[in-house]
Amino acid sequence: MPARTPHKMRVIFVTTESEAQAVELARTLVNERLAACVNIVGPVRSIYRWRNEVKDDREYLLIIKTRALLYMKVETRVRELHTYEVPEVLALNADRGSPPYIQWMLDSTGAPRGHSR
Repeated sequence: MPARTPHKMRVIFVTTESEAQAVELARTLVNERLAACVNIVGPVRSIYRWRNEVKDDREYLLIIKTRALLYMKVETRVRELHTYEVPEVLALNADRGSPPYIQWMLDSTGAPRGHSR
């Protein structure tokens, strides 16, 4: 069984209206070291209520892996770049994982080697 980690991690879900926007968000978050990895899944079918009407749309789902302490920066960046008036930004705690994967995630979201924090 994977060990619990003292490092608080988050998995964040974000949906977008297009694959191009999903790619833009994913690349930005990884380039800015706010996420170690972003998976893009889609298209997915989303049925939801918006402005008192039931919608049925095709969207792309981003699955963002990051440190808990970066959550607010990720949310802020998504809201700055997103085209939706109210973008989905939903975080789940991740309290277990493969130690090598966790270390990679921490390394990927920390300061680049040779730089102080």
